[in-house]
Amino acid sequence: MNELVEWIATHALPIWALLLVAALLVGDRAWQWNRQHGQATLAAGRQPTALRGITALLMLVCLCLLFAAIALALKEEALRWLPSFDETLAEDLRASLQPGVLRLVAAVSHLGDLGSVAVVTVVVLAVLLFQRRLQLATCWTVAMAGVVPINSGLKAVFERPRPLHNHGFIVEHGWSFPSGHAFGAIVFYGMLAYVLLRVLPHRWHRWVIAGAVAMIGVIGLSRIVLQVHYFSDVVAGYISGSAWLVVCIAGAEWWRMRRSP
Repeated sequence: MNELVEWIATHALPIWALLLVAALLVGDRAWQWNRQHGQATLAAGRQPTALRGITALLMLVCLCLLFAAIALALKEEALRWLPSFDETLAEDLRASLQPGVLRLVAAVSHLGDLGSVAVVTVVVLAVLLFQRRLQLATCWTVAMAGVVPINSGLKAVFERPRPLHNHGFIVEHGWSFPSGHAFGAIVFYGMLAYVLLRVLPHRWHRWVIAGAVAMIGVIGLSRIVLQVHYFSDVVAGYISGSAWLVVCIAGAEWWRMRRSP
């Protein structure tokens, strides 16, 4: 276990890059499948939807089970394999990463800060209201309004301390599990992608998906590299954020389909 963790810490940046490439490929494949499914649905004379109710329900069940599995693994005192992995990886990253790398990663990580997200959230809402897209504006507001209370509530339940670090490039307070940046990134950039897919011409859709996946991956992984979150914090943040995003997009699609003639 220790040798594996040391290898991961030593090769953190190449692994980070490979994970981002893999995420982009998966996102692009999902976009292609959704496009083909939408074309087939239109050919059959039906209205295509981004997320059907039964699909959303199944996704929610799977995400809740995954989150519960991570939470139980963290509380399992007999084995402690996940906490041990988290702590060893954080220690090895602290020992192996150079200040210049950490400074660059810290700059990237700020793209998921609450202040940055709040500013863009207000701008997007203003544009949607100006264009009289009241349905999208409402869904956007509900999705973003849920980020802080849901994530803060989960943090208060688990009360996990953050990893220790002394690089000084970024300082965070509060509890660690699940990662607020990972939760916020997947909700913010995922919902932003949904809004843009609704309003932009089709030729932009592929780039929207790629951009959203890249930003979500960069921000979440940066929190591990900066040692302000454990590996499992970020994974749990992605999972819990995905659950809220599924609820929001499924609700938005249900509303859209109900209003369609």
